Amino acid sequence: MAANSSNGEHQSPSKPPPLPSPLRFSKFFQSNMRILVTGGAGFIGSHLVDKLMENEKNEVIVVDNYFTGSKDNLRKWIGHPRFELIRHDVTEPLLVEVDQIYHLACPASPIFYKYNPVKTIKTNVIGTLNMLGLAKRVGARILLTSTSEVYGDPLIHPQPETYWGNVNPIGVRSCYDEGKRVAETLMFDYHRQHGIEIRIARIFNTYGPRMNIDDGRVVSNFIAQALR
Repeated sequence: MAANSSNGEHQSPSKPPPLPSPLRFSKFFQSNMRILVTGGAGFIGSHLVDKLMENEKNEVIVVDNYFTGSKDNLRKWIGHPRFELIRHDVTEPLLVEVDQIYHLACPASPIFYKYNPVKTIKTNVIGTLNMLGLAKRVGARILLTSTSEVYGDPLIHPQPETYWGNVNPIGVRSCYDEGKRVAETLMFDYHRQHGIEIRIARIFNTYGPRMNIDDGRVVSNFIAQALR
């Protein structure tokens, strides 16, 4: 987690955090926690949805454009009274009332993010701006799933969170690397300027069930080659 990262001088928020829905302060009626998961039909997102739905006090809204995600990953929840699935691209504004936001939307495999690099960086930048704007409006806490790619081609192993990285800003992978770096910058600037409660998780080489066998990353390639 990088919620308290010190990349530069630490500044206290200029404003207190936005207030959440009045329902959170109700004395006589405790509503369910409304949670938005962008990219929730994807490999990691769908597992997060499974975990969140285990809590009967959670209502989960999934937003996905299915560029790399699939409805099949969420099949068991479709029709559930506490679950809602919306086909939507996060580069377009979204108006919903939620208490927490998990922002996972973005292709993570080089095969997919290099397919349309402009769209990839728009998803990282405009999509994150839209989710931060939503968090500000409704007073929601927001978590961004970032990546080890923010370190680029690192000169330090393993990388501590305080390491700023060694990134090529004009390479073919830069749409993803620099896009996630900008997304992290936006998260901290919204935190400092507007008091938004933020979390950042830099995810490294994750693999498991529901991963696309043609994902193009090391572990999936190794398994695919072994099977073939």
